[in-house]
Amino acid sequence: MPRSLDELRDLLDLEKIEDNLFRGRQPETRLQRVFGGQVAGQALVAASRTMGPDRAVHSLHAYFLRPGDTSVPIVYDVECTRDGRSFSTRRVVARQHGRTIFYMSASFHVPEPGYEHQDAMPDVPDPERCPTLGEVLEKVSGRPSAAWAEEWAALDVRYAGDSARGGVPADPEHPARARVWLRAAGTLPDDPVLHSCVLAYASDLTLLGATLVPHGTHIGAPDLQTVSLDHAIWFHRDFRADDWLLYDQVSPSAADSRGLATGRLFTQDGSLVASVVQEGLIRQVPRREK
Repeated sequence: MPRSLDELRDLLDLEKIEDNLFRGRQPETRLQRVFGGQVAGQALVAASRTMGPDRAVHSLHAYFLRPGDTSVPIVYDVECTRDGRSFSTRRVVARQHGRTIFYMSASFHVPEPGYEHQDAMPDVPDPERCPTLGEVLEKVSGRPSAAWAEEWAALDVRYAGDSARGGVPADPEHPARARVWLRAAGTLPDDPVLHSCVLAYASDLTLLGATLVPHGTHIGAPDLQTVSLDHAIWFHRDFRADDWLLYDQVSPSAADSRGLATGRLFTQDGSLVASVVQEGLIRQVPRREK
């Protein structure tokens, strides 16, 4: 994963190979497979580059089909499915070694006035009062926080609490809830497309972890196999990805080695800017004897 915000911006600046065909490079990483948020963010960049400036992404739906190889670039093939008066649709296929590893459908909309309502933002501590995600994971895993942090140094992530360790009110109707503050670790240019793609990148970082809150384990545990299976985002309102966003995450179900999680992203002033849903593999595996 990128070690700085500048590296993340470079990662999202795809090379154009041909009309509707793009290539994304890889960062240096210790991960054995490509981070799902990277593929989603790059795919959204590819789709957005086939759009005019009058339309903004309002939703994407994606499936992770195969593990991505971190040693070779990813090719993104964009199909211009439809361009209507108000909406446009794109389908993006990501390939490596001649095989499809990911596909995504994205819809773009011409902004227009209409009815307005939203959920209220939950009451949480300010991000400056919250520990970093690396500090929290150091306590549960024993791995130094610096080792966790270096893989996501492009993002500033603070842990606001969960329903098992505290910080989130206990609710028997929602036993799996976690909240984090997140933002880009620096200043981004005034490009709404880039802010949407950075949010898509960040939205995959902690969401699956919410499915593990009641079970006393964490992403990266040696007896756990975790993989994002599918991912969907709805973009509701304008935002900046370099300002703090509260990611309120709830897992309504875990069963059959799969966990489902939903997330709501709020600005600090309480505006609901995006909703996310993800299902992932959370498979228990036997520990290997040393």
